[in-house]
Amino acid sequence: MEAIPVTRAVDFGTARLLPDIDRPRAWLLTVDGAPQSYVDLDDPAYLEFEYVRRLAHALDAAAPPGVPLDVLHLGGGALSLPRYLAVSRPGSRQGVVEADRELAALVAEHLPLDGAVRIVVHTEDARAWLERAPSGSADVVVADVFGGSRVPAHLTSEEFLTQAARVLRPDGLYLANLADSAPFAFLRSQIATVRGVFAEVCLMAEPGVLRGRRFGNAVLVASRAGLPLDVLARKAAADAFPARVVHGTALTRFAAGARPVYDSDAVPSPEPPEGAFSVG
Repeated sequence: MEAIPVTRAVDFGTARLLPDIDRPRAWLLTVDGAPQSYVDLDDPAYLEFEYVRRLAHALDAAAPPGVPLDVLHLGGGALSLPRYLAVSRPGSRQGVVEADRELAALVAEHLPLDGAVRIVVHTEDARAWLERAPSGSADVVVADVFGGSRVPAHLTSEEFLTQAARVLRPDGLYLANLADSAPFAFLRSQIATVRGVFAEVCLMAEPGVLRGRRFGNAVLVASRAGLPLDVLARKAAADAFPARVVHGTALTRFAAGARPVYDSDAVPSPEPPEGAFSVG
């Protein structure tokens, strides 16, 4: 039977599930025309979006292959990354926080999880949930929250990052998906903010984005301990759409002059140019 697109009003816009004609049980989720997630129910390890693969590279490098992880995902969408981790590291315990209750219900109905995976979805504001989460309870915290096409302001501040660091174990990783373009005022401020909380930070992005040629995603990886830089660099370079890993003095130069962000002056990430992320 041919898959049929699904359109539904959700809490924060209009969601659509669009079937991929090239992959029988694969779906693209959009909200108000902006791509949010891509899921192949037959092959959860397949990651369509470049930035999701970069987040996955960091998860791959977080522990020896196959070792289960405790991961808190802030932002759910169609659960692309949690599904990936469930098959790449069986037995991992994952919590997902998704503020849009109707979106979570849509995904549960049309893109159900395998009953054997340990993924629990919580429908609440990401920061509110984070502030109640137990200290030292996660190996990885993934921040991938977009209100439409923008990162909400209250998820960009030092106070927010301090809570993320509290929830992480001492050698845990903080991962953030961000979006910006030259002159990178938002991204540079986020680097400064993350560096104020975590001792080690690197940036993963496609070279064209870093050179200011287009608006695009950038992934920050941070830890209070060391970072698996060699592994990240190797995986990013070998990707179908190669990325650069920027750290150390190069990252300092990139963020030069930027100041940390606090709750009192936090702003959302910039509005993408028209057509930057839209579909159809």
